[in-house]
Amino acid sequence: MSADPNAKTPSAKTTPLHDVHTDLGAHLVDFAGYLMPLRYASETAEHRAVRTGAGLFDLSHMGEVFLSGPGAGEALDHALVGNLSPMKVGKARYTMICAPDGGVLDDLIVYRLADETWMVVANAANADVVHDALAERARGFDAAVEDRSAAYGLVALQGPHAQETLARFTGAPLDGLAYYSVLADRVAGIDVLVARTGYTGEDGFELFVDAGDAVRLWRELAAADGVVPCGLAARDSLRLEAGMPLYGNELTAETTPFEAGLGRVVKLDKPVDFVGKSALAAQAQTPAGRRLVGLVARGRRAPRKGYAVVTSDGAPCGVVTSGAPSPTLGKPIAMAYLDTGVEESGLAVDVRGRAEPVDVVALPFYKRS
Repeated sequence: MSADPNAKTPSAKTTPLHDVHTDLGAHLVDFAGYLMPLRYASETAEHRAVRTGAGLFDLSHMGEVFLSGPGAGEALDHALVGNLSPMKVGKARYTMICAPDGGVLDDLIVYRLADETWMVVANAANADVVHDALAERARGFDAAVEDRSAAYGLVALQGPHAQETLARFTGAPLDGLAYYSVLADRVAGIDVLVARTGYTGEDGFELFVDAGDAVRLWRELAAADGVVPCGLAARDSLRLEAGMPLYGNELTAETTPFEAGLGRVVKLDKPVDFVGKSALAAQAQTPAGRRLVGLVARGRRAPRKGYAVVTSDGAPCGVVTSGAPSPTLGKPIAMAYLDTGVEESGLAVDVRGRAEPVDVVALPFYKRS
């Protein structure tokens, strides 16, 4: 008898929506220590639902770390590469936490919820690392650091129909909620933090809810016409098309923001010294040894993570960090690091011993109108 692919491994955690996924017949996999839905039926259909309508995701595995107190803004300025303290209440910002050598420990979204309250959302695999680093770096500041990840469920509604769908369940002023903004309101009668953020390249919302209310919120939204439950596979192909980095692929502790083409998030001129500043300031003045690019395959075989990029004479000149068929473009696409100075014409990816020609293109592959 074959093993049950949805069987929970002893070490895997579950989100508050686990039973919902099981009832829907989701194919579950262990991701970042959590048993998560990879797909419900067709990952391509789920991908296209987000590009054309509205898709619903369980992101409850993400980490929520709160900083509070009079010195919380200054503590974040010291801990992270961004200039967070000037943010207005109700705003959010993409940023990173780096090691002293400039390597990325995680990429984050920081929300300012009140004058002295900030929420840092971390990738699931790095939530403990982020919490511990923030607690260490906040010492000496008048700020408390608290990991509240277990208290929250997180549901994302993404796609061009996301706003009109969510509006059926809330009186929140969604028209006035700008991208990378957040407000507290009620959705389907449930207290929710509504953030206009996402990881798909489409308009949409991420809804932070008490873990005990996550199932009710999901079921209300999932019952709306046109809403399709979506798993990790669709989320990955969507973010790849949108040119968004994934920690562990494009971003690692051995990668700096400048190498990843994200030097814009590093605020070297902010008044507070921050961890990693010296190393990052030096790199800002020196060309990185590699650069992140987009690749579009000319054939049908998809480049995958770890495959070598080679020149016309077969010499290795880079490595693929993410790759998959693109449902939107109808071609395989990939992100890859290329060595500095390499000519961008005549390149190929070594796909299992066969050189598959690729074209270098600007990121992102897809941008919504």
